[in-house]
Amino acid sequence: MFDIPFCTDQDVTPAAAPGAGGHDATMPSLPQSPTPETVMRDVTTQIVRRAIKLGRRKGREIRISKTAKGKGIPVTDLNPDTPEGRTRLDAFLAGGARHYTISGLGAPEEPNAVNWRDLNLPLGRKMLLLVLVGISFFMRGSPLKNRLYRLMGVHIGKNTEIMQMAWLDHFRPELIFIGDYTLLGAFTRATVHAYDGCGTFRYGLIEIGSHCTIGAGTGIGPILMEDNVRTLPGTTLSPYLARIRSGSVVGYMPPPVKLEGSASVQQPQSDVRSD
Repeated sequence: MFDIPFCTDQDVTPAAAPGAGGHDATMPSLPQSPTPETVMRDVTTQIVRRAIKLGRRKGREIRISKTAKGKGIPVTDLNPDTPEGRTRLDAFLAGGARHYTISGLGAPEEPNAVNWRDLNLPLGRKMLLLVLVGISFFMRGSPLKNRLYRLMGVHIGKNTEIMQMAWLDHFRPELIFIGDYTLLGAFTRATVHAYDGCGTFRYGLIEIGSHCTIGAGTGIGPILMEDNVRTLPGTTLSPYLARIRSGSVVGYMPPPVKLEGSASVQQPQSDVRSD
């Protein structure tokens, strides 16, 4: 029913064969739409570059790991701007991990600490995203709101509705993928990152399938949610679920109810079921 967790490089379509479909084989091919895997590679490569730069400036050894508690690899070993580093980075990213942990940034009061926010985006884009998030947060679900989210980088399918007060993480909006005909209820929170304190933070992919109904106030972290999933209002998915299978209904266990004039207790229904 679901799995319990833990914790661009652009692809191009192959050129058409000579004469196929009337197109010349030498014509340039069009880039495919970004996939979660390619976006994750791009984001991680950018973060590694910034971590190398800031780590050298502050004299710190910053590390990256595929697990929340792993020791990790020094980012300087994965420098994408050197042939050896690019080879090691490609090997590290092979297999398509869905989340990574950055550590070694130092506690806030250490003189050479690196602020974890500085590893993410340049100041200009941070400010733009903050403005767009503030505007979209109060808007009703509409095509215009979807266009604003797409401008931020969120991947949103057709006819998806995102209600008022829903919050999509501006840390790295491009790590959020939402399918077609899906509803995100009011006060839903979709967060692609988590700060663990003392210079450690994690980030990962959020994939929500098509024809899903996300109840109001649902808390979502890095997750793979398949099609036709429903969450009940107030459900917290992160960090408890890494994957929810198609057709599942996820919610909380209600308290037992004692019937008036009876010593018996009404048993609550199961909190998770699959249709």
